Amino acid sequence: MPTIRTLLTAGVLPLLLLAPASPARAQENHRCAPAPSVPGAQKQVAACLDDLTTAGTVASGHTVPADYAGLHASGTRNPTGVPGMQIDGYFRDDSTFNTHHGWNHDAQFVIRLPERWNGGLVVAGSPGNRRQYANDVTVSDWVLAQGYAYAATDKGNSGLEFYRDGRRPGDAVAEWNRRLTELTRAAQKTAARHYGHRPSRTYAAGISNGGYLVRWQLENRPHLYDGGIDAEGTLWRADGPNLFTYLPQILRAYPSYASGDASAHVDLVDAGLAPGSEFLWPYHDQVYWELTQRIYREEFDPAYAGAEAEYGYASRPREVHRAVGRVSLTGRIRKPLISLQGTLDSLLPIGSNGDAYAALVRDRGRAPFRYYRVEGANHTDGLVDAYPDRLRPLLPCMRSAFTALEAWTTGGDAPPPSATLPEPSGDTLNTCSLGS
Repeated sequence: MPTIRTLLTAGVLPLLLLAPASPARAQENHRCAPAPSVPGAQKQVAACLDDLTTAGTVASGHTVPADYAGLHASGTRNPTGVPGMQIDGYFRDDSTFNTHHGWNHDAQFVIRLPERWNGGLVVAGSPGNRRQYANDVTVSDWVLAQGYAYAATDKGNSGLEFYRDGRRPGDAVAEWNRRLTELTRAAQKTAARHYGHRPSRTYAAGISNGGYLVRWQLENRPHLYDGGIDAEGTLWRADGPNLFTYLPQILRAYPSYASGDASAHVDLVDAGLAPGSEFLWPYHDQVYWELTQRIYREEFDPAYAGAEAEYGYASRPREVHRAVGRVSLTGRIRKPLISLQGTLDSLLPIGSNGDAYAALVRDRGRAPFRYYRVEGANHTDGLVDAYPDRLRPLLPCMRSAFTALEAWTTGGDAPPPSATLPEPSGDTLNTCSLGS
């Protein structure tokens, strides 16, 4: 069994953490000038690249590998060789968490415009508290090879002190939603200026906090999108479930379990952790649980001064619940959505997140919806290499879901019914069937 130190030094970084990185070299190349102006951008730099995928952008300095470290299995096969234009820049903002390019300016974005365009656009918000290149392997490479234009945002704040942004509790997370809306509108107009007409279809896609953003957009800004893919999305509800309704319970119970108290296992399962995921708990205890509880509690309830394990959300002041309510989800989606979550998710337990959101959509949704529970998948795919006999990656299912969403929204071909997807045989790193 790999040790925690081995996992960390092997590049399995926490979803919420960012490794130090040298700024990407955003070089301007006049072979593709003039670049279309990005509406609302305070600064932009364009480059014409032989390859917009990470196979090319790592070498040219037009991505930051630390942004996406630990989010995919090493055996993931990605396409290469997509020439086109990349535009890096930022919108107006007064916070400075994002140091990429040496700009020290938040609200940074990246827009990629392939030479061979299929008429579509995919937009993404970063997972965790990462920055604008975090989806480059999991989303950008693949959709660019299909001919889509692609755009992503750092959500307006990033890093482990993102909660310092904004004037009141909840402002930092609320900004995430506003920034994805801002980027979507700007990217649609940028594509129109570059190609001569607006995108014929726009999809939102995201993982974890990025999945939350997809849900929020389809609930609140549906006119901007034709559909969305949400993987491992975070669920915020003013009266629960949310992170604060289960993470403190996990933090209270795990030390007893780790010291050999078998009865504490009941409390951990009651908090939502799946039986069979026990091998993942030591890593999540050292890397995720307390950190996640603390930084999001700082965002919504900075006045709390006690231990994180003793936090009691239900008894906290009304203004705390109102702050969470400002960013809460309702399930009232108004464009087609496909959601996925791993059954072994040990950061966002599936019962309190994917299952709970699916129930909301079934009760209140106004648009087609599919929900696939991915047997044997964790919150992200970074631990698959460490436990290849116990974990399967979620990314292949996300790509299958995207193909299904395309057929659903363009030709009316409905995807297979919502289901729990059993662990497959064969190349689990790159294939996934949603059913017959």
